[in-house]
Amino acid sequence: MSDLTTPSTIPFPRLRPWLAVVPLLLIVGYLVLMDNGALSQTGTFLHELMHDGRHLLGVPCH
Repeated sequence: MSDLTTPSTIPFPRLRPWLAVVPLLLIVGYLVLMDNGALSQTGTFLHELMHDGRHLLGVPCH
């Protein structure tokens, strides 16, 4: 009966790397897939890099 009353712990140390990687992947995914020049207006290099990334991933952009 004591096994039913003890709460299980959340494996936070195993989740810690994902908490750092997932937001980074979301930001990079937004920049490559959805940006269309909104954040990359500072120069043509970043815009062309994101444009080529769309082509590399097979996302239709034009």
